Amino acid sequence: MRKTGALVLAGWLSGVAGQALAGGGPASDDKAGSLHEGKQLYQQYCASCHGIDGEGQLDWQTPNALGELPAPPHDPTGHTWKHSDAMLYRIIAEGWRDPWNKTDRLTMPAFGEVLSPHQIRLVVDYLKTLWTPEQRQHQQEESQDAPFPLVGD
Repeated sequence: MRKTGALVLAGWLSGVAGQALAGGGPASDDKAGSLHEGKQLYQQYCASCHGIDGEGQLDWQTPNALGELPAPPHDPTGHTWKHSDAMLYRIIAEGWRDPWNKTDRLTMPAFGEVLSPHQIRLVVDYLKTLWTPEQRQHQQEESQDAPFPLVGD
């Protein structure tokens, strides 16, 4: 699974580099550095629950003994790619309680006091490298009307 993520990241980076060469985006070194930082932040703050490669917890669709759904995957097998940038930003910043959970606690802790707005965006940008091109396209379309919030660092 780790090799698949690396291949997806490499393919995505080459697309970004192609855009930069054509004048359609930032320099590939800037984007590669940002993605590397996003991956490091993901590994530090997210991987303990969502998996080093975004694979999520076992049986993530089945409530555990507390009646809570385990952490979902962020790779192509999950549903993260179905959410807009604004929603993903909000979930990371404010935390999340799955509406299906039988407890009232946030099962996804809030990271808005730990990560800057810029760092949250870097994590979301890294997550996008875990998805298929079709999933990234869908997520981009979802984000057209719900982009990242305009907040300063």
